[in-house]
Amino acid sequence: MKEYKTITEISGPLVFAEVDKPIGYDEMVEIETADGEIRRGQVLESEDGLVAIQVFEGTSGIDKNAFVRFQGETLKMKLTEDLLGRVLSGSGEPIDDGPAIEPEKREDIVGAAINPYSREYPEEFIQTGVSAIDGMNTLVRGQKLPIFSGSGLPHNELALQIARQASVPEEEEEGEGSEFAVIFGAMGITAEEANEFMDDFERTGALERSVVFMNLADDPAVERTVTPRMALTTAEYLAFEKDYHVLVILTDMTNYCEALREIGAAREEVPGRRGYPGYMYTDLAQLYERAGRIQGRDGSVTQIPILTMPGDDDTHPIPDLTGYITEGQIYVDRDLNSQGVQPPVNVLPSLSRLMDDGIGEGLTREDHADVSDQMYAAYAEGEDLRDLVNIVGREALSDRDNKYLDFADEFESEFVDQGFDTNRDIGETLDIGWDLLSALPKEELNRIDEELIAKYYREEAVEEEATAD
Repeated sequence: MKEYKTITEISGPLVFAEVDKPIGYDEMVEIETADGEIRRGQVLESEDGLVAIQVFEGTSGIDKNAFVRFQGETLKMKLTEDLLGRVLSGSGEPIDDGPAIEPEKREDIVGAAINPYSREYPEEFIQTGVSAIDGMNTLVRGQKLPIFSGSGLPHNELALQIARQASVPEEEEEGEGSEFAVIFGAMGITAEEANEFMDDFERTGALERSVVFMNLADDPAVERTVTPRMALTTAEYLAFEKDYHVLVILTDMTNYCEALREIGAAREEVPGRRGYPGYMYTDLAQLYERAGRIQGRDGSVTQIPILTMPGDDDTHPIPDLTGYITEGQIYVDRDLNSQGVQPPVNVLPSLSRLMDDGIGEGLTREDHADVSDQMYAAYAEGEDLRDLVNIVGREALSDRDNKYLDFADEFESEFVDQGFDTNRDIGETLDIGWDLLSALPKEELNRIDEELIAKYYREEAVEEEATAD
């Protein structure tokens, strides 16, 4: 291993050094400062005679007297099934005072793309226990379904609820198959948020089936670009070699993209939209496309990336590009949050593009698709009528319109609002849907099959409403 003392420039998180032989892209580097401290880094750019190195632990304390050693290999993740229950730093080192990791193998964190021919289409239901997701925007195994949130909204609480409650009911009923695991990758979160996450994981016992990666706000931005790759490499190992169904929750992708922008500025790259790198779409796709299923393998990798939209603007480059790559989105709504709805999920702009393939008889229940469509249509009509009420007043509306207004209110208070500690199975979610829909006349349920109306429609709900009137 050749040692260099040829640092020419230090710029933000980057160190530039002269070399006398070709150095590989992404090669790992050790930098030893004058006082003997070892910092890890990675080659970001390699040209004739000059390399740019991004330093994971930050560049403070590094000067031109530091020694640079090139390792001859790329960054690898130590992998073993014993990672479950462990808490790691953003660069994959244990921070839970547990024993050192004894790896079964070490894998490159960049990962290999899944061959499209070998991909298996996602179509098995994952139950999150959250009605607004399970009932209206169903998550299926192998899908990538982001949560679009805003600053100050309770997306972390929703993430923890999903991490605690997520399960694969189909396999649990059959008593077979793959175990369920959660990989939680936190990027740029505050120490307070980190403590909340860990308290919740330990209090509920969810840590036993989880691997947690923690990159805090005061950790170097460079480490933030490594954290999701570490998490996804671990997920692929557990899914495709150990047959786990793995749910990967990544929060907050906005912090990840800010780190990309910071590094791009340090490299003096020509910026793209709003100062973000022009290659951000490609970079995000390299992460999101690591979700999926592979033919002949029992495991699966499902992703829920969480991002906070700057200024609640869904045309901002981060949510905009994420929406292009992923298969839908779940919107966390500020107005619902101010009304005290927990979780404040707005189902109208939310979407799960793979929902239709993961629901129905044998997967959830035979009435799922019809109930979801009817509730969506009724809630949308109620929302439109709320705007009208602001102009003409409620007294000017017909009985039919008033029923839809009541439906919209009850949909938010009974269906969406369930608290962050309530775990509803899909049967309970659909039954609540029927309770709400049964307050509407049968002739209004034009999106539901007549046989299903005969089986599930609650006549007593209509009688109760008539008595109340």
